[in-house]
Amino acid sequence: MSTVVLSSTYAGNIHYFSKIAHFDLVETEVYDNYLRQTYRNRCQIATADGIMDLTIPVEKPDGKCIVRDIKIADEAWQKLHWGAIMSAYNSSPYFEYYEDDLRPFYTQKYKYLADFNQELEECICNLIGCKTDFCRTQKYEKEYSKDFRNLVLIKPIEDKTFKQEPYYQIFKQKYDFIENLSIFDLLLNMGNESILILKKSYVE
Repeated sequence: MSTVVLSSTYAGNIHYFSKIAHFDLVETEVYDNYLRQTYRNRCQIATADGIMDLTIPVEKPDGKCIVRDIKIADEAWQKLHWGAIMSAYNSSPYFEYYEDDLRPFYTQKYKYLADFNQELEECICNLIGCKTDFCRTQKYEKEYSKDFRNLVLIKPIEDKTFKQEPYYQIFKQKYDFIENLSIFDLLLNMGNESILILKKSYVE
């Protein structure tokens, strides 16, 4: 069974999900130290006004704190994020098909960021027909054979196994094609064909 280690991420981007679609098992790192300004609590969607960052507020830890223990600060963000997603994608081809699956993540209460991220990730994988299994790390390890935990960093990294496969975007005529947005963009524009785009974006 092929295994990859990834960081806990909020609605990860295409680069991130291309790894999920390629491997049989994803081990989600939850024992690393939480750092600000990463995709752990942030994703990017395309709107009529350009790229928008959606950021989940978290409680600021006193000193170092591992990702597993990071708590979501409040619930106000859920209404704001869902409103932004609806505004951006309500005219996309597949929004009406997945609206009922995604909405509960913006109404149910979540205490821990890692729990929210994992449940959303598994839901999206189910919607696109991705058969990958998931588990969490049990302790922190410095290295793994297939280690893509650095995809959580906002600064782009060099990765020869990733090449973005273009797909239909509702704002393409206005902004041309925007690479590496949140999986929300791919899912709501391409539906069950999303898995094909993800697999084509992974280069052996």
